Amino acid sequence: MSKLNSLINELCPDGVEYKPLGEVCEILRGKRLTKSQLNDSGKYPVLHGGLSPMGYYDQYNRKAGTTIVVNTGNAGCVYWSDKEFWSSDACFSLYPQEILLDKFLYFFVSKSENILKSKIRYGAMPTIDANAVAFLKIPVPPIEVQREIVRILDKYSETVTALQHELEKELELRKKQYAYYRDYLLDFGDDVEWRTLGEIATGFYRGSGIKRDELTENGTPCIRYGEIYTTYGIHFDKCVSYTDENNIKSKKYMEYGDILFAITGESVEDIAKSTVYIGKEKCLVGGDIVVMKHKQNPKYLSYALSTTNARIQKSKGKIKSKVVHASLESIKQIKIPVPTIEEQERIVNILDRFDTLCNDLTSGIPAEIEARKKQYEYYRNKLLQFKIKNA
Repeated sequence: MSKLNSLINELCPDGVEYKPLGEVCEILRGKRLTKSQLNDSGKYPVLHGGLSPMGYYDQYNRKAGTTIVVNTGNAGCVYWSDKEFWSSDACFSLYPQEILLDKFLYFFVSKSENILKSKIRYGAMPTIDANAVAFLKIPVPPIEVQREIVRILDKYSETVTALQHELEKELELRKKQYAYYRDYLLDFGDDVEWRTLGEIATGFYRGSGIKRDELTENGTPCIRYGEIYTTYGIHFDKCVSYTDENNIKSKKYMEYGDILFAITGESVEDIAKSTVYIGKEKCLVGGDIVVMKHKQNPKYLSYALSTTNARIQKSKGKIKSKVVHASLESIKQIKIPVPTIEEQERIVNILDRFDTLCNDLTSGIPAEIEARKKQYEYYRNKLLQFKIKNA
């Protein structure tokens, strides 16, 4: 740090200029490949919405050392590829001018993920435009300063990443143990009656669309289908979103104990992900959500619907286009074991303890992973803050 401070005092004591990314780098959108063009023996990974390849191709259109901004699906997410790759049309690749180092550009843009995600347009798929990236302002310190910041952050990132990998391995092992034990506890064989959700439910209904621009900072709590995938686990008691119910024409509500299914998603494996609401407030339910009423233990049903067996049943008979859909009728056909209410409560008490151990970010390994991530982000953000020249 003393070397960096010396460089800043020597080379840019009055601050640095901030320039829009569109002025200092080229923003290139990738090119879509058809499935028939992909092959497992191809040399170069084809990147679409992240660093996990959607396939491989015999050519590349992006060099190693490229910053990637996802523009569709996981819109706003920022990645760094240290290998040559083929970029699909779901990615922007950033090629800086000589006044910026590739890795310095990446560190700054990754720091700005939240800003990029605030520019998302929501439709059939979340999307950001090239202009949202081009307007983002980046500091342009002297190359010597950029090089020292990259050196510091690379070293720090390597240390944090190694620690995170060890923690994630341990957490993954615990999650596998939890999933095995959950499936074991909820596999009664022929000892209890297995019933379809259609037989268990006292009623089903669909939510009604709540648009993103209808969300407010406070008001009536509400849930949108995407939050079932990204925010809520087995159960939740408070909504993260709010709206003015006076602006909602067709109101659909959820109450304590209701099971919620997201019937639109991006993959067959995740479709019809479910959760249970155990809060006290009456909340609005958005579109593409099916609400199930019942008289069973709410948490028990949610745990039973998270098992491997239930997830396999959910993934059958879906219509796949750009998104994947589940129907109410297919949800009604899902079959789960239904023991006595007393047995349901006993199982819930056991699985609650396991779930907390594996997933609660306030304790254990997940908390340590989160702390390491925040520590790195804080350090990175401080290094990338500069006094604005002539401000």
